[in-house]
Amino acid sequence: MAKKLVLLDHDGGVDDYLATLLMMTMDNVEPLGVVVTPADCYPQPAVSATRKILDLLGRFNVPVAESTVRGVNPFPRLYRRDSFIVDHLPILNEQEQIRTPLVQETGQEFMVRSLLAAPQAVTLMVTGPLTTVAAALDLAPEIEQKIQEIIWMGGALNVPGNVEKSLEAGQDGSAEWNAYWDPIAAERIWRTTIPTIVCPLDITNKVPVTSEFVYKLGKQRKYPVSDFAGQCYALVIPQDYYFWDVLATTYLAHPEFYQLREWETVIVPTGKSQGRTKIETGGKKILVMDTVEQEKYYAYILEQWAR
Repeated sequence: MAKKLVLLDHDGGVDDYLATLLMMTMDNVEPLGVVVTPADCYPQPAVSATRKILDLLGRFNVPVAESTVRGVNPFPRLYRRDSFIVDHLPILNEQEQIRTPLVQETGQEFMVRSLLAAPQAVTLMVTGPLTTVAAALDLAPEIEQKIQEIIWMGGALNVPGNVEKSLEAGQDGSAEWNAYWDPIAAERIWRTTIPTIVCPLDITNKVPVTSEFVYKLGKQRKYPVSDFAGQCYALVIPQDYYFWDVLATTYLAHPEFYQLREWETVIVPTGKSQGRTKIETGGKKILVMDTVEQEKYYAYILEQWAR
């Protein structure tokens, strides 16, 4: 069976690096490259850490590109500083030089070129805001026909968002951060006909990163991939942390773990609900990850990272 062509677009959070790590272990995926959208990160360390992760896995043939887009509502600095921490983890700095190539064009230009050059339709695996995808479509509208689907970790349908009202003035708490960072771009994607599969907070809230899971990773520390993943999760275990991007990315390899539900939805682009993913009759039809077989999911992650 031919491998699935996938272009990954992440935004430099801890779970984005782990989603990258996971996708690069999948036998059924042919990665065309990784685009770093500068949202939940600072771009320089995020790009550096991404390249080092690909080096760790020996995926020197997978290029990395830095998007130059900017969002409407910046992520808090406290969130973004994790990109510096991950880039400085000892396991990523055992080699003197980074071998994974950094392309000279912008991430949005790289996305356009990769899609146009692909021999078949491409899946966009997006674990951050949709801004780079929107920018690429503005540069070359014809790429819409080369996108087989977008799998997006974002949105909150029937649960509250994770943008805290106390921290974001004028926000009503209904938005999820990847949508809130640039709701105008998200709304731009919602106006396309691109098939879209969404992994919202509704499902990620049910799949936490537990101490038990992190301890199991620790027992696999002889494997470099598990060692790196365990170090990353140890950074965030004091807070409520979930398998946001990793859960979404797992769908590439095991869609049978998930039950999907179709909803008609809109993105609220402005106002106090900006970034809200709202169920509304007549809106864009999307497929939403509704449930996941948790035991199989946890076992799969541990197995994939035992290398």
